[in-house]
Amino acid sequence: MGKISKTTARKLWLREIFRYQGSVIPGILQRCLFCAAFGIIISFLYFNKLPVCQPILGSVIPSIVLALLLVFRTNTAYERFWEGRKLWGSTVNTIRNLAWQIWVAVDEVEPGDRERKINTLRLLSAFAISKKRFLRYEPASEELKPWVSPSQYKVLQNIQNMPLEITRWLGDYLQQEYKRGVLTNYQLATIHTLMNDLMDNLGGCERILKTPIPTAYVIHLNQLVLIYCLILPFQFVKDLGWWTGLFVGIVSFALFGIEEIGVEIENPFGYDYNDLPLDKICQSIQNNLEEFIASQTNQDSMEA
Repeated sequence: MGKISKTTARKLWLREIFRYQGSVIPGILQRCLFCAAFGIIISFLYFNKLPVCQPILGSVIPSIVLALLLVFRTNTAYERFWEGRKLWGSTVNTIRNLAWQIWVAVDEVEPGDRERKINTLRLLSAFAISKKRFLRYEPASEELKPWVSPSQYKVLQNIQNMPLEITRWLGDYLQQEYKRGVLTNYQLATIHTLMNDLMDNLGGCERILKTPIPTAYVIHLNQLVLIYCLILPFQFVKDLGWWTGLFVGIVSFALFGIEEIGVEIENPFGYDYNDLPLDKICQSIQNNLEEFIASQTNQDSMEA
């Protein structure tokens, strides 16, 4: 990739500022408009000589307290997002290592061994897809069909934890090869270690999925942000006049936006624009495995 010119960088920066898709605007627009409208109402009351100017309300919720709470909320959500990405990155690397270990370690002594080995490697693609669907609370679908046998697909349609069942099939294959004597005890232990890593990654993702940020904390923070935005007009109406509504709208946009970012990324396994690109990750795994199978098959044919 070439270096981006300064002009192009400026255009990209300007385009990102006005970007709607992927932003928090759809989630917070109504709240911001409500707060701005409330500010306009306070301005109207102030200009009609009602005692709505109350600067003392500024000390009700100190700005630094609210800022710390918002930062903690966002950081907690981002930690979950980033941990999910690391776990999926580890899954990609582990599947690649497993494919290599199985291909190299398992000897082919009978005509059908090559096909059985390839079918086993394709179970790794099925594992990635089933893990994605499991984290989205989705059942088996047509997406899995190319990577498993018809009988295996039928089994996956009737169970909840599809990745666990697929690892059992992988384990059965390895145990059979070990009993046939085409896999040593050391090789079997090495491959089992990689399979344990796959299950650890799945467990880590499941922990993120099933351990939401405490509801009481989320509710209390939302209440504080709303109260803060609603008392702003009382503090600034004397100085800002009819500009109070606009000022409150901008401040509420900033505060609600930070809170909404936490909501967007705290569960990174769904279909939202800011979630992890799990479909692309799974597609990358499939492409890697098919390229690996094709290259190894061609290389073995040339050596033969």
